[in-house]
Amino acid sequence: MTIVGQGIDLIETRRIREIVERHGERFLARVLTEAERAYCAAHAHPFPHIAGRFAAKEAILKVLGTGWRGAIAWTDIEVINDPLGQPMVRLSGECDRIARERGIVRVMISITHTADHAAATALGIG
Repeated sequence: MTIVGQGIDLIETRRIREIVERHGERFLARVLTEAERAYCAAHAHPFPHIAGRFAAKEAILKVLGTGWRGAIAWTDIEVINDPLGQPMVRLSGECDRIARERGIVRVMISITHTADHAAATALGIG
């Protein structure tokens, strides 16, 4: 097992809140999968959770070495939680293709947030 890529991202929760307030469901549907939207909506304060998933996706794009461009869709990356609450990653579409091309078989992430900021780290394991 080797580390193929590493990524980190930090975002202000206020920035995500402002985007959601301005663009609403259009933004959420573009960035989050159905399961991610349901997870975030189930919390009394959803914006830190939305920001956390956004930061995780940015960190994962750094692992892939691409940034957000070309045929990549935000929903090609899905962050779900296992039964104990640990975040896990599912890649599809262009992100899955790039990961396979780079020899990445698993992406591990960690997400943290406060009312003001969300941060995420990601490792691509080959």
